[in-house]
Formats: sequence, C-alpha cells, structure tokens
Amino acid sequence: MSKALGSWSAMRKYLEEEMLCESLRGRIRYAHTKYSNMDTCWGIFEVFADGNLLKRFSAETMGKEMQTDGKIWETYWAEKKKPVESRNAFDDEDFADGLVLYRSLPISEALNSENPIVRMFAVFDRRVGKRTLAQLKDNINNQPEWLRVFYTIRTESENI
Repeated sequence: MSKALGSWSAMRKYLEEEMLCESLRGRIRYAHTKYSNMDTCWGIFEVFADGNLLKRFSAETMGKEMQTDGKIWETYWAEKKKPVESRNAFDDEDFADGLVLYRSLPISEALNSENPIVRMFAVFDRRVGKRTLAQLKDNINNQPEWLRVFYTIRTESENI
C-alpha cells in the first residue's frame, strides 16, 4: 500500500465512515484485494453499492475493458499512456493517486477536478449539500457514463 495512503483499513474507515454522506452509510463499500504474485501492483480496488459492483480498478480489468483485439497487456500499456481524464478504465495506481489527490483538495475543487476518480470520491462526500447536488444532477450528462451511476446513487439517496 502506498505510504501516502497509509493502511487500507484506515483508508476504508475514512471513506466509509468519516467522509461518506449519511444517506449512503452502510450502503457503500470499498474493497481492496492484494494478490501475493503481484509484485509491483497494489492489487484490485472495487467500489460496491448495496452489494453490487460499481467499478473495479485493476491493470487486468483496464486492459480487458479497453482491448478490442485480444491483446490485453498491449492495450493496457497504450491506455496507461493517456491522461486519466481521457479514459474510462483505470488501474489500482489510478485509484490510489485519485484518493491521495481527493484527500488534499477542498471539496469544491474535488467536485470540479479534471480527474474523474477524484470526482467519484467527492460526489459521495458528506460535505456536499443538497443545493450542490441539485447543480450536479443538472450537469450529470457532462460526466463519463461510468461516473453517472455514482452521481445517480447519491442524488437518489438524498431524494433530489
């Protein structure tokens, strides 16, 4: 685990208890799986809502989601060269980097970050009020398709 993140258990507590909005507590779960044969990777990060997988962050998943010719690893490395804001699939390093950045920003900057992973964390944040959520809902179509699900879950949880 990255030193900037600290322990996964502390990060999970931070995301699920300290920073998660009240309306989603107990419904959102962040998971991290580390495989012993993954020397340079942290593993797989996943986000669940009501027990359903919303998004997986891993090198293999990123390669599989983006490949069209059966060349998973070639596709992964080609995608990894692109800026994170221009992709829809991400690896575990992208997740960790997004979490570090999210933690360093005021909530208004996190909600407007170019990094969609930062916005993913921010939309579930307890500091985002109903007026801000209403504005976000009006602009939901400006979000990547995968991220719209997160926005919809949050706005529906607040009856907006």
